[in-house]
Amino acid sequence: MKLDVIKLDGGKAGDIELSEELFGLEPRADILHRVVRWQRASAQAGTHKVKTRSETSYSTKKIYRQKGTGGARHGDRNAPIFRKGGIYKGPTPRSHGHDLPKKFRKLGLRHALSAKAKAGELVVIDFAESEGKTAALAKQLKNLGWKRALVIDGATVNEGFAKAARNIEGLDVLPTMGANVYDILKRDTLVLTKAGVEALEARLK
Repeated sequence: MKLDVIKLDGGKAGDIELSEELFGLEPRADILHRVVRWQRASAQAGTHKVKTRSETSYSTKKIYRQKGTGGARHGDRNAPIFRKGGIYKGPTPRSHGHDLPKKFRKLGLRHALSAKAKAGELVVIDFAESEGKTAALAKQLKNLGWKRALVIDGATVNEGFAKAARNIEGLDVLPTMGANVYDILKRDTLVLTKAGVEALEARLK
């Protein structure tokens, strides 16, 4: 499939032939969902923790005698049955991550790129370069109509462009190796440089 290439100032810079294997698939929601779920699970901190019976700070003295009270038999106030007692089988720090085959991750990325292409939310620019001035870049983005955009460059990101983009709300910049399904789908516009397209084709072939 062919797509026009533009410059950051809105001018035309020719066109580019995009691979059908990366940008021409019929997007499948089940594949995208599975990859995004894997990403978010891996990113989850898993630091939730409750105190067990051995960690609460009440006295371990028997609260009342065993017999003759007419009440249930209890040991100390740390028992889970009491308010502020230890929690039985509560959450402990752990990793929420799970395995997902590399082939499936690549497939998910292909479907995410194809989803953006099909929705008309894919833009290709010649270069993502800037002098490092946020105001100048923000003005260019406003003229282009990009409110929530993800820019994916080649192996490295231009230092000036990254610096200028740092304080612009709704704009993210990633090198090709950082490209992922979650970030691609959550932005309204996916912007690829020509170097980014070549690097993605090499990475996902």
